[in-house]
Amino acid sequence: MIASRRFLPSINSLTALEAVDRLGSATAAAQDLSLTHSAVSRQLKVLEDQLGVTLFVREGKGLKLTLAGETYAQSVREVLKQLAQASLKVKATGSRSSLNLAVLPTFGMYWLTPRLRAFCQANPGIQINQATRVLPFDFQQDPFDAALHFGTRNWPGVHYLPLAPERVMAVCAPDFTSKLPMAPEHLLEYPLLHLESRPGAWENWFSQQGLTASRLRGMLFDQFTNMTEAAAAGFGAALLPDFLAQAEIARGRVVAACDETSDADGTYYLVWPKTGDQSDALSKLIDWLKNDGKIAP
Repeated sequence: MIASRRFLPSINSLTALEAVDRLGSATAAAQDLSLTHSAVSRQLKVLEDQLGVTLFVREGKGLKLTLAGETYAQSVREVLKQLAQASLKVKATGSRSSLNLAVLPTFGMYWLTPRLRAFCQANPGIQINQATRVLPFDFQQDPFDAALHFGTRNWPGVHYLPLAPERVMAVCAPDFTSKLPMAPEHLLEYPLLHLESRPGAWENWFSQQGLTASRLRGMLFDQFTNMTEAAAAGFGAALLPDFLAQAEIARGRVVAACDETSDADGTYYLVWPKTGDQSDALSKLIDWLKNDGKIAP
């Protein structure tokens, strides 16, 4: 239930408070909001009278927020941000149904998004929104209908739809060495790039080539995209998912460091919560992925 309107301050008063807190003065806030200094001061006074709490004190010709004012301004900023996001979502979606997906950036960009074009053409009444999440989260706290997940079935409270196993390739810059592709054992002599979310990836790859590798040192990255840039710049060899490696090879930015492609220890899944009602849009996406979506575009 929404509180009585007399407890709900006007947007003008809230934006004035947020701007003063963010910019440090009523003068700067007035410039930011295209208002006069007196108009900003008046909005703050209206807000203060409505709440019955001192939100600011005068310091010379300026205003300084009290502790209560600063605390309230932080909450107001989050509310205004959520309101702006909700307004943008409604504006962008229009009368269509929306489906909010949390995606792994690289898999979402190179595997899922190209396939979604066919789904959206077949379902013009559904709009799919995407936001990046790289770790499991609580569906009760984050407003997502489903998410992409890599690894094992270790996300509690969700359904799983396997999408694709991960196969990896060792790649490097075209001028990384004069002998390319090289034998896997020779790769041990060169710098290797590592991804934080794939500990032991190189050790597993060398093991599949019948080699034992330890104390593998090299630059560390938190995203495939950054690691790919480093590989293309010649900083070392990188293990990339085959869908990303093939795209970068086609662009001429990297080449295969070795001919071997190996299975990684993990699977890509679509996951969605077991609790709550499943929307019609999500049901259509799940059915489409089961029947048509895994086919390469």
